[in-house]
Amino acid sequence: MSSFPGQTAAGVRRVAASFSRSQTTAAGHAAGSDTGEKPRLRAIDLARKIRQEKTKPRATEPPLSAQQKRVTELKQFTLQLQNVHPNVLAKHLHRSLLYQDKDVVIINKPYGIPVRDDSGATSITSVLPVLAKMLDGMKVKSHTQLFPCLGLEKETTGVLLLAKREEVVEHIYKLHRNNQVERKYWVVTVGAPVPSEGIIDIPIIEKAVTGSQPHFKMALSPLFRMNDTGTGVTKVRGHRQAHPAVTKYRVLDSRSGCSLVELQPLTGEKHQMRVHMAFALSCTILGDHKYSHWSKLAPQKLPESVLEKLGLEQSKIRHLPLHLHAQQLTLPGTRVDEINVSCPLPKFFTRTVKSLNLNLPDKKGDNHLFGSEV
Repeated sequence: MSSFPGQTAAGVRRVAASFSRSQTTAAGHAAGSDTGEKPRLRAIDLARKIRQEKTKPRATEPPLSAQQKRVTELKQFTLQLQNVHPNVLAKHLHRSLLYQDKDVVIINKPYGIPVRDDSGATSITSVLPVLAKMLDGMKVKSHTQLFPCLGLEKETTGVLLLAKREEVVEHIYKLHRNNQVERKYWVVTVGAPVPSEGIIDIPIIEKAVTGSQPHFKMALSPLFRMNDTGTGVTKVRGHRQAHPAVTKYRVLDSRSGCSLVELQPLTGEKHQMRVHMAFALSCTILGDHKYSHWSKLAPQKLPESVLEKLGLEQSKIRHLPLHLHAQQLTLPGTRVDEINVSCPLPKFFTRTVKSLNLNLPDKKGDNHLFGSEV
């Protein structure tokens, strides 16, 4: 008689066989490796595994060396400026206001942002409508316009002059042509200029550089050369495509294989100061990777002593920014006798000056030498 009420003996045998197969399958899954099949992972087991992973002590990463920290800072600095959002840039420029009157606005230009960019990328010019509205207190009806005057190169920091009307732009260009606008730049150079003060009056011209990396660079186009005896100079015919370029310079301090130099361009040719320092005085501006070599495009080569002071390796020097800062602007004003604005140094410039033990000029009452965010 069957021990399962209501079931025949054949039915009991089928249930028993089914129960035996399920036990065999469960045992096979438990064995795992014996059957060659992976055991099924239940939700509760997965949750337990995740909790165990979280509670595991993580391997501590070795702390970054001072050199690695410096490289990381320079990388982040460059990337953050290249990818800045237009509204963020406008707010930054608003915070960096140095001077404003009814005719002009003077701001502190950050590193890595072009004044103009025809490709549609973010530039100073592209955010001027937003900046103008901010300067007007975000009024709904704002008629203020801003126009860049005497622009700076993408890698140059410091004083940037903006005009509020087109006739003011024309007036400023007229002042500039008559040498009534005085602009002074501070640079850190590799090496010490000799003599320590002077005027470089050598025309420059754009030339094609051939080789494995064809490119264009500005170059010197001298009007004089040494005579055959080496006792004097002979005037040569100037190249018709060369442009006059005149730069005053003065060494402010020199040590650690580098110098802090004040430059005053009397003309406004492309890359004028960079070319004069690199090829006329053989003292390339720190971070000027374009003019550190003539025949190739490669990162600047620095002496070991300078690398040690900066806390950098030569293999990482490509991240070093150009140390060219528009420090002061002076021009005749309309409501005041003269507009004279100084601009704080960017942090990377200040850090380099301190690392190289260079001394800044002691200007009484001038609190604008340090403190810029970028």
